[in-house]
Amino acid sequence: MKRLNTEWSELETLVLQNPSEGFISNMSIHRQFFPDEEDEKGAAKALMRLQDTYQLDSEAFSKGKLPGIHSNVMLTVEDCFDMGKTAYNDADYYHSVLWMQQSLKQLDAGEETEVAKGDILDYLSYSVYQMGDLPRAIELTRRLVAIDPSHQRAGGNLRYFEGLLTKQLSELNQEDYPPPSEEPIQLGTYTRPKDHLPERDIYEALCRGEGLGMNDVRRSHLYCRYQDRNRNPRLLLKPIKEEDEWDSPRIVRYLDVLSHEETERIKQLAKPRLARATVRDPKTGILTTANYRVSKSAWLEEEDDPVIARVNQRIEDLTGLEVDTAELLQVANYGVGGQYEPHYDFSRPPFDKNPDGNRLATFLNYKDEPDAFKRLGTGNRVATFLNYMSDVEAGGATVFPDFGAAIWPRKGTAVFWYNLFKSGEGDYRTRHAACPVLVGSKWVSNKWIHERGQEFRRPCGLTEVDRS
Repeated sequence: MKRLNTEWSELETLVLQNPSEGFISNMSIHRQFFPDEEDEKGAAKALMRLQDTYQLDSEAFSKGKLPGIHSNVMLTVEDCFDMGKTAYNDADYYHSVLWMQQSLKQLDAGEETEVAKGDILDYLSYSVYQMGDLPRAIELTRRLVAIDPSHQRAGGNLRYFEGLLTKQLSELNQEDYPPPSEEPIQLGTYTRPKDHLPERDIYEALCRGEGLGMNDVRRSHLYCRYQDRNRNPRLLLKPIKEEDEWDSPRIVRYLDVLSHEETERIKQLAKPRLARATVRDPKTGILTTANYRVSKSAWLEEEDDPVIARVNQRIEDLTGLEVDTAELLQVANYGVGGQYEPHYDFSRPPFDKNPDGNRLATFLNYKDEPDAFKRLGTGNRVATFLNYMSDVEAGGATVFPDFGAAIWPRKGTAVFWYNLFKSGEGDYRTRHAACPVLVGSKWVSNKWIHERGQEFRRPCGLTEVDRS
């Protein structure tokens, strides 16, 4: 990403000094397809997400040591510095410290670089101060002043930090003041700040394959079977393989749902239409991008290709639900760091109070919009049908934090679950997430099935929480 965005421009400058018209023209044509500054920043943020979710050490990460995989590609001092600067500019001082420290460590180890030690200390000292470590901020700023006595900001920061520490010591009736140190700079350890996600620790543990909520007794009651869906004519000669993934709420996986040829055709249709997935801002109502949903998606209609009609019919056959009122088939691609944090596929109040009804099902939902389905007139998403269209080398699981389930992508398979009880009430246990992709690329397609048309296919039960 960085080579194409930054270093290619430098190459272009060199070539312009001794221009070759054809070569320059060719470079300009290709440049429009290269990543830009925003893409490079996005890649840096994606790496930080992976670092948090999969508990990756900065040094191991820098050396290309990922869980189960060892890459020969390593991060340079400049790469680590740029990572820290990206975090710093986002006021993410926790990650700024991690990556500035790693940059400093590699520099002190003798790695050649054009990054000045003073620049690293400048960012690192202020980030450490923001993390609440005043004594270490003072020590780092002193080191910076020693390197560059004329550094105005460093001198001002040092006086400010020392004044704050003097005040703190005075309030504690202490007179000890940290003397200047000649020892090598020690790396600090800091706690990751809390964020907006209440179930963050559970969600990330599930992404790592930890904390699964299925015990051996319950697992012994999960089965696999051949499913012909009440002797459906299209399934009689070739029933589908069905596996229980979870018992309550029930989640099933279907095997060999999409062939390799169908998968590749769907990808081919989607690629020209892929755009960054958006969510509706609850305050403004405007569709916008968000860090908690990082993927590209496209919508495909039956008129686009016969394969879409076949897939829609197959979903109806397997689920026994009407798909005429379902949403279009959505295709999504998650690159490295791509994710969708915990969310519901069904809409919640005030939509639940709307006479149009609720969502009956979800086959992987990318919307979290209270009034998203009112205009459709088809009720809420009753169920989700999610096709996995690629294997993922590492990461990319679909997890359910409420009950501790993790479902791993397997190309050609699909998972299905109900978002609503038979009464139409939302099943809040189905809050789920798409874990960040650690290595590789994840392709999925999903069908969100709605309430309308399911009156006789999935009639109301005897209780509000009846799912069967």
